[in-house]
Amino acid sequence: MSATANNTVIIGAGIIGLSTAYYLSDSKTIPPSSIHLVDASKELLHCASGWAGGFLAADWFAPSNASLGALSFKLHKDLSDRYNGRNTWGYCLSTGFSATQPQDCEAAVGGSGEDWLADGTSRVQATDSKRSVRMGPEWLKRTEEGTVEEISAQGTVAQIDPLRFCQWLLDQCLQRGVKIHQPARVISVSKNEDGLFDGVRLSEDGIEKELPCKRLVICSGAWSPKVFSSLFPKSKTRIPVFHLAGHSLLVKNQFYKVEEKDSEVCHAVFATDTLGFSPEWFSRIGGELYLAGLNSTAIPLPDAEESVKVDPKAIEQMKQCAAEMLGAVDGKPMEVKREALCFRPVTASGRPIVCRIPEENLGGLKTQGGGGVFIATGHGAWGISLAPGTGFVLSELIQGRAPSANISALALPSL
Repeated sequence: MSATANNTVIIGAGIIGLSTAYYLSDSKTIPPSSIHLVDASKELLHCASGWAGGFLAADWFAPSNASLGALSFKLHKDLSDRYNGRNTWGYCLSTGFSATQPQDCEAAVGGSGEDWLADGTSRVQATDSKRSVRMGPEWLKRTEEGTVEEISAQGTVAQIDPLRFCQWLLDQCLQRGVKIHQPARVISVSKNEDGLFDGVRLSEDGIEKELPCKRLVICSGAWSPKVFSSLFPKSKTRIPVFHLAGHSLLVKNQFYKVEEKDSEVCHAVFATDTLGFSPEWFSRIGGELYLAGLNSTAIPLPDAEESVKVDPKAIEQMKQCAAEMLGAVDGKPMEVKREALCFRPVTASGRPIVCRIPEENLGGLKTQGGGGVFIATGHGAWGISLAPGTGFVLSELIQGRAPSANISALALPSL
């Protein structure tokens, strides 16, 4: 077998694909030059990975995700400690708060920890660790009727800027020798004379070419079902992932003082539904506030990330929410730095899919020893938090090693 035939092709250069390439290129068994990232977007990180909230949690997960969540949180911290994450991508331990109105107090608790996203309720359901009444962050407007409660244990939640983190991952991969094809598409899979999977056909810059490989990894987010069905048309398997659209605003924190940047802290505020959705606020290092929580299953998934367009009505609704919830300094108008729309991959169970796809699901295609087809998708709003652990265990699966997290519940559902 030639050296090129031992390649690994990763479809999707978002945070999951980048994390997988990063940890795989850090292994002793896979040469970085044999790893190929393929992404169809004209501009990388243009959607969910680059424009996400960046909230990290250690223990806000259902039992099926708990082990992966704990591993990921540890890896986020390890990377930050090693590479000065605070200055490089805004890593900072945070504090989580629940903001409720009197009529909403009961709605802020309960739930499975897996259903809050699709139901449009608050992520505060993921934890029952309410600690004490606090005034909350300085930038949050106070009301006489409402309450603000701390809901995170010390050292269990954190914050990053996901765009800067992904850019750092990409730079690290490229420096190590990982190859990237973008914009490019994998249009088909190939097999040798023995009927074994031995490569993919790639379309790049209008030119089609064969790329020999032994391992294929699908990390295409909400587009993963489409990618799988196009590459394995004879398979009866359908990847059980649907897309959930989420609008967001990035606004300037008017209380931020540049001279206090070294002591700046981060906060996460989860509010119950008073304005038509359950707002989520995340403060970031550098004086930024990120608002999310307005989600919809009715917005069609575009063919490509660069085709994503925000809904002006949704943005106006978020601006009204921000005006109601944010404190102001000397009557200064709110400064919006970015309006965005992300499409997140979601499963009905709330559990992501992280596994090697069994051969019986590949429509008759057989794989070589030490190779195979792998997939990681369906992380919902936890993609940023779970990315390092997902990439790490995928790299272990690819190398034939036992995963460092218990992902037994994250296999592809049976036919």
